[in-house]
Amino acid sequence: MTEEAPQLVILDCDGVLVDSEKLAVEIESEMLTAMGWPLSPLDVLERFVGRSDAYTLQQIEAGLGRRAPEWPARYAERLTAAFRAHLRPVPGVEAALDALRVPTCVASSGPHEKIRLTLGLTGLLERFDGRIFSATDVARGKPAPDLFLHAAAAMGADPSACVVVEDSRAGVEAARAAGMRSLGFAGGLTPREWLEGPGTTVFEDMADLPGLVTAPPPSGRPPAPRRAPLRQGEAG
Repeated sequence: MTEEAPQLVILDCDGVLVDSEKLAVEIESEMLTAMGWPLSPLDVLERFVGRSDAYTLQQIEAGLGRRAPEWPARYAERLTAAFRAHLRPVPGVEAALDALRVPTCVASSGPHEKIRLTLGLTGLLERFDGRIFSATDVARGKPAPDLFLHAAAAMGADPSACVVVEDSRAGVEAARAAGMRSLGFAGGLTPREWLEGPGTTVFEDMADLPGLVTAPPPSGRPPAPRRAPLRQGEAG
């Protein structure tokens, strides 16, 4: 990571911009338990948060020991209803975004429809319209580097001059694989020890975000990026 000013801040959506993780893990835990695979909210958080929908479905079918073609629609219906009733921005994120003086974009494991829904419900969509990237845009989802490298290329930024803001282990691992500095947000559900590692600064208050973006990088730097060919296709 160069010590020059960052060219781009890449923000995850769920748990970083919108306070959706608690709703999602509770619904997923309840539904999977009812389907015959009892998982606690913490189990769901550890297994699935930050991963693509395709990966999650694959793991659910493995855990259930059967195909579950009904899962995506049933889960989306429950989650959308909860979002419309209860979803809010992450506390302090709007002020933090106002204070940033660096270009920003969103790079999320969710599909575009979900990202636009959650950002729209929380009044954040206009801040990022036209600068939203999804795991469905690339060959592999997080923790592979593809999504972050795709976002950087689309925004015309050098990966080594990007800062990623993430709240999941898969997300900070993807940032390291892309050779990007990351800021691990532990102000929600994710234990801070899941986010700690080379090239990552962990923080718990969104008020600290603008200062951390422009702070010197930590001494433990991420490795050089593992570049992979990017193609349109299903994330996994």
